[in-house]
Amino acid sequence: MDVGTWIAALLTLAIYSFLYKDNPFYKFAEHLLVGVSVGFLIVIAYMDTVVPKIIDPLFVRHDWLIIIPIVLGFLMFFRFSSKFSWVSRPALALLIGFGAGVAIPSIMQSYILSQMRATISPFTNINSLGTTINAVLIFVGLICTLMYFYFSKKHEGTVGVAAKIGIYFLMIYFGATFGFTVMARISLLIGRVGFLLSDWLGLLKIS
Repeated sequence: MDVGTWIAALLTLAIYSFLYKDNPFYKFAEHLLVGVSVGFLIVIAYMDTVVPKIIDPLFVRHDWLIIIPIVLGFLMFFRFSSKFSWVSRPALALLIGFGAGVAIPSIMQSYILSQMRATISPFTNINSLGTTINAVLIFVGLICTLMYFYFSKKHEGTVGVAAKIGIYFLMIYFGATFGFTVMARISLLIGRVGFLLSDWLGLLKIS
């Protein structure tokens, strides 16, 4: 058994020791995880951003226009100073303005147009009773859920009934999402327990 397996097993036990109570072993493993993650992300950011977007264009290709975004990026660090934070405003305004201009069309496409297409498309593929029920459920669920979030009119009468049905659709969605999340966490737990019992202790043979 190699040293890496022992380290992985001991760190796994240290993390799960939090189930008993907060202790120094858990804190050590937690701080080690955060430190290693931050160090890894810094190296990735340097290799994937600083080198190809700053160092190579400036010192290899001699693209002197790259100095402009470098200066704007440097101005962002003035946010750490309460006295000179105003220096970062031009760079911050450019970042927010450009980010909003890029994000709004993508958000429209992802959260509105794609959802509208997904709601309408089942009606174009109706060829059986099952596909018909599926299309109707999607349409009814959409309308009733939107009615629940429609606050310009009091939820009574037809609007109230639709809003109440929308609550049921929301609860089904939240329940399914929570169940999927729990299943994912249980799968992670099973994986770590399997590692401890097979790779570390050798009590199980997992093919």
